[in-house]
Amino acid sequence: MISVKLPNHSSIMTVMTKAVIKASKGLLRDFSELENLQVSVKSNKNFVTSADLTADKILKEELLYARPTYSLLSEESAEIVGSESSYRWIVDPLDGTVNYMHGFPHWAISVALEKNGEVVAAVTYDPVKNEMFWAEKGYGAYVNDKKIRVSKKRTLSDLLISFGTLSDEMENRLKFISPSIRRTGSTTLNMAYLAAGRMDLLYSAPNPNRWDVAAGMLLIKEAGGILADKNGKPTEDYREVAIMTNIDLLPLAAQL
Repeated sequence: MISVKLPNHSSIMTVMTKAVIKASKGLLRDFSELENLQVSVKSNKNFVTSADLTADKILKEELLYARPTYSLLSEESAEIVGSESSYRWIVDPLDGTVNYMHGFPHWAISVALEKNGEVVAAVTYDPVKNEMFWAEKGYGAYVNDKKIRVSKKRTLSDLLISFGTLSDEMENRLKFISPSIRRTGSTTLNMAYLAAGRMDLLYSAPNPNRWDVAAGMLLIKEAGGILADKNGKPTEDYREVAIMTNIDLLPLAAQL
């Protein structure tokens, strides 16, 4: 049985955590069946698409049942515009699809709540490890019932660096600079891990998709991290974010 222990938190966080846990049950069940579908890439893709869409449907039903006047933006379906337009759910029902398709246990569900264009609550749930990363604006960031902070490391040789989509040149430079480089295949979990101090520096090409980074941006900020563009300038624009780290590492990170 899936269960996550959380400290006292708001009613909106209760709505979000219940929604992702409910959506995760089908994803976990189907994930356990993937070993039977390795004979065909096509069948794998169809299977994963079905699981993804089912999770999307559950999330929409749960979130809009609890807050029927809110808008909702999802990776997998058309945007819903509610009567209370200042609030919007932002949903990614399955981040790390390729990992999921291959039976690789590193994927997540994310939900963020936006108020007047600013994310004020966020959840990233890893069902395989039963880890709920969550944050509310002004109240810090947590994994399950434990408060988290970004890493305090400052020395290049000590860093665990992760990256998403980068140019070959940048990827080769990073490999030369540090032996500890990771590409996990899940932007959502990359950002959650950075917030928890499990990674020290995260590079990514600017992302045009709000659902990929909405939850992670709040997690990182509430964990004491900083978001910057490719030149190292702090930014709140999700389309510009390219460097994520702690404040002391940012000048160095921008020079790499």
